[in-house]
Amino acid sequence: MSGNGTTDGDDPLQTAVWRLRSRACWADAAALLPGDTPGAALQRAMLLVERCLYTEGGWADAEDALRTAEALAHTDEERGAAACERGQLAYAATLHGVRDRVDEARAALGRAAALIPPGAAGRALLDFRRGLLAENLSRSPQAARAAYRRAHAGATAHPDPLLLSFTWRHLAGLALRDGELAEARHGFAESLRIREELGYLVGTAPALVSLADTEDEPAATRLRDEARRLFRLLGGVPTWLAAQLVPPAAGPVTA
Repeated sequence: MSGNGTTDGDDPLQTAVWRLRSRACWADAAALLPGDTPGAALQRAMLLVERCLYTEGGWADAEDALRTAEALAHTDEERGAAACERGQLAYAATLHGVRDRVDEARAALGRAAALIPPGAAGRALLDFRRGLLAENLSRSPQAARAAYRRAHAGATAHPDPLLLSFTWRHLAGLALRDGELAEARHGFAESLRIREELGYLVGTAPALVSLADTEDEPAATRLRDEARRLFRLLGGVPTWLAAQLVPPAAGPVTA
């Protein structure tokens, strides 16, 4: 869940990968990458792990790609990044009820923390994922908030707009839980703004729904209608958003 999107300085391959990824075409994006370098293997694993989180499928492909990335990793940075992806895959499998892998997730993220030093570029993503684990599996919002704030600071120091869109969104979610409506609205609005600027289409519908939860009518309905349109455009991805996009007086979204 990290990456800067596209800029004028991006090479054509990374631009193509980003465009496919942002449109929920993770397998197509992964297929563009060469398979014999640690960096490309790690990026392919990241893409396929992200697909699991958004679609609740593709687990075997992600496992295969991750094993390749782990085998090719030689430096502490590469090993730490691979461990971070291992933790995220285990987290996603647990979150979606595929299999309880919470112990594996904690161990992998702990291993990543030992390999990625504080202040390194990869530390922000690691901190964010430790926040996800704390919030959604350990049910510890205080620990999650601290991790998200470290991730937010790291994504600001090592400019990573996409990761910032995630930290804004999750900090806003905790604020909403605490009844801090204005703070939540601001965070959700910032997350949506960044995703729209980057063209991160697959993450825009969730951002719209989150912001709608803080708005009055008719703005809330307008935001949910736009989210529903994007959800259908992408073929029902992310899958976990379907339950939140049931139209009034209608059955579940099946697109």
